[in-house]
Amino acid sequence: MRQHKLAVIATIGADGGPQSALVGVGATHALEVVFDTLSTTRKHANLQRDHRIAVTFSGPGEQTLQYEGVALPVSVESGEDEVYRQAYYEAWPEGRQHLEWQNLVYWRVVPRWARYSDYDRGPLILEFNWNGQ
Repeated sequence: MRQHKLAVIATIGADGGPQSALVGVGATHALEVVFDTLSTTRKHANLQRDHRIAVTFSGPGEQTLQYEGVALPVSVESGEDEVYRQAYYEAWPEGRQHLEWQNLVYWRVVPRWARYSDYDRGPLILEFNWNGQ
């Protein structure tokens, strides 16, 4: 996860349909995904309504990580949430400049399920579950 700076996220739109977006990501030691966006985006509105989210990391080659979890808001200023912002800044040092943006928000994704696939060596497929889910 830390080798990737970009991932595709999928959220659930107001009509129940899927909506996806390419975002810049960071990862914590607890395997949480962190990203920033603007409060004016569809993804932000979707996550405020429904916290379920899917994240897909792709490559190199035919390696993928499908990752599903629950998105939680991260404070732009709180010292308590600094660990999440730092994880993002490790991947995106220039992300600190985003603090000047109006409507900046951060989200972190707590993992519930993941599947790693490597068809270059396999198929090699590993599945992971958190919290007995």
